[in-house]
Amino acid sequence: MRYLDAEEILLIHHRLIERYGGLHGIRDLERLKSAAVAPSQAVFGQEQYPDIWQKAAVYARNIILDHPFFDGNKRTGITAAAMFLKKNKFEFRAKKGELEDFAVHIATKNPEIGEIAAWLRTHTKNT
Repeated sequence: MRYLDAEEILLIHHRLIERYGGLHGIRDLERLKSAAVAPSQAVFGQEQYPDIWQKAAVYARNIILDHPFFDGNKRTGITAAAMFLKKNKFEFRAKKGELEDFAVHIATKNPEIGEIAAWLRTHTKNT
């Protein structure tokens, strides 16, 4: 399993801000570091998030809801989830606008990891 680290998430954020506009900068470095390691966490030797979609969901939820950046948290969170899946040989298959809409759904409805994971699963394909 290939995870994203904090530097990769920061690079994703930087590129998104450069491309779509917004404010650069980290609001809380510890929250960023926490979001980076959360998908790989284990409790009593058991992975807390055992499948790839749950791990991707944790990237999306934690970045979107913990707001480690001054701006672009929704864009960064959903893109980090997509990039994590891509690194692990899954291709995102969402129609135009679906990704953005789902990021807003996460931000406003605070869905459980399972709901986010299920959405990601239906919108990805193994390459």
